[in-house]
Amino acid sequence: MNVYGIEVNVKNIPKLDPGCIPMSAFTRAFEKSAENGREIVIAVERNQGQVAVRRCKIHGTAAMEQADRVYVDRTVKMLLWAYGGWKVIICGDDNMGKVIADAYRPGGSREFDAEFMGRVYETDFAVESLPLSAAPAEKSMTAPVGRHLDGCRIGFDAGGSDRKVSAVVDGTPVYSEEVVWYPKTNDDPDYHYEGILSAFKTAASKMPRVDAIGVSSAGIYVDNRTMVASLFNKVPRDLFDQKVKDIYIRAAKELGDIPLTVANDGDVTALAGAMSLEENRILGIAMGTSEAAGYVDADGNITGWLNELAFAPVDLQDDAMVDEWSGDKGCGVKYFSQDSVIKLAPRAGIQLDEGLSPAEKLKVVQAAMNEGKENARDIYRTIGTYLGHALAYYADYYDIGHVLLLGRVMSGEGGDIVIAEARRVLAEEYADAAGMELHLPDEKIRRVGQSVAAASLPELN
Repeated sequence: MNVYGIEVNVKNIPKLDPGCIPMSAFTRAFEKSAENGREIVIAVERNQGQVAVRRCKIHGTAAMEQADRVYVDRTVKMLLWAYGGWKVIICGDDNMGKVIADAYRPGGSREFDAEFMGRVYETDFAVESLPLSAAPAEKSMTAPVGRHLDGCRIGFDAGGSDRKVSAVVDGTPVYSEEVVWYPKTNDDPDYHYEGILSAFKTAASKMPRVDAIGVSSAGIYVDNRTMVASLFNKVPRDLFDQKVKDIYIRAAKELGDIPLTVANDGDVTALAGAMSLEENRILGIAMGTSEAAGYVDADGNITGWLNELAFAPVDLQDDAMVDEWSGDKGCGVKYFSQDSVIKLAPRAGIQLDEGLSPAEKLKVVQAAMNEGKENARDIYRTIGTYLGHALAYYADYYDIGHVLLLGRVMSGEGGDIVIAEARRVLAEEYADAAGMELHLPDEKIRRVGQSVAAASLPELN
C-alpha cells in the first residue's frame, strides 16, 4: 500500500481491521526510503536533565514533506509517552521544528500531550529547534530499584477497587490482606490518606520493626510524588496539589524516618515478572480498561520512564478510533484493552447491547469464546496481529527480551490466541524482533505478587 508516498508492505493484515497501517511497517519503510536523506536528531528532556535521543533521517524534500511530518510527529509522540519529557528538541531541520512547535502549542493538535507533560514535570512544555551540531547527548540516570529482600518491609499495592498490603520479612510474606475501597469515586483526599495509612499500620503491626516501605500505585510518580493518577481523579485540583502529591510521603512519615519508594504499578508488575522469571529486559503490558505498561531494563532496574503506551501510536490509518481523552487516533488504548474487543465485536458479527458497561461487553465476547464461536476467535486473532506489529515498533524504543501479558483481555483461551498470533507476526515480518519471548503470568509469577515486589523497591540505608 502507498502511504504518504511511501510503499508499505504488510504481510499480516488484522483480519477484522484491513485498513490498519502498523507503525512498525510504516517506520521501517520510511527509514529505508529516507536513508540518503537529511539527518536530524529528535530529543526529549525529562526530569533531572535526563535526555532521550533518536537519530534518524527524513527526505527533506517538498515532494515528501507530508511523509516527513507524519514520521517526525509520530516519533515525537512515541518518545514522549515511552520516556516522558517536558521539552522536545528538533535538531537539523527548522521546518520540522516549527511543525512540532505548532502542534504542541495551546490549541494545537497535541495540546493534550503538552499539558499532560507540563503537569507531570511541573514546568511549561517547550519545543526547541537547534542546529544538528548542537544536538544533546543521551543522558539517563537509572539506578537499581527493587529486588531488595533484606529486613522488615511493607509492600503496598493501590488498585482501583481494592488495596493490598503485605508484611515481608527477609523476602517472605508473613502477612497479607486485601481491603475493598473506592478511590476513583471519592473526592476527599483524607479518605485516600486514611486508607493508605491504615494499611501501613496494619502491616507494621505484624513485624518487630519497619525498615522500608515500597508502594505500587497506578499513575505517574516522580521522586515519590503523585503527578497524575486516575486513583485520585475526583479530587479537586487544589486539594490534589495540597494533599495528594505527597500523600505516600506523609503516610510513611507517620511510621518514622523510613526509606520509601513509590513506583508505577506497571513497572512493579514487570519487576514481579523479572523476579519470578529470573530474567531482565522485560516489558509488561496489561490489557484491561486501558493499556498499562512497565519495563525492567537489562540491568534489572526500573527506569523512571513514563511507559504510558496507551497514548503511544500503533496505527496510521485515517479512520482509526479516536481516544476520547487525548483526542488522538491510532493509539494503543484502542488496540490493547477492552475497548479493542468492543470495537471489533460488531465487525465479527457479535452485537453488544449499548446499555452494558465495557466490562460486561467484554464478558459477552468471552462467553462466545467459551461457546467455541469462530467469530469470537477472530477478535483475538486480530488483537494478536495488532500486538505482533506493535511489539516490533516498541522494540525500537525498548530493549525487549521478554513480554509479560496480563489483564482481563488476556484471560482464558483468548490470551493464548493473542500470543500465538503475535508470535507468528513477529516471526514472519520482523526477524530483528522475533527473539523476544511472550509470557502469560504463571503460578510462580502470582506467588511473587504485586505487593511483595513493591516491598522490594527501596534499598536500605
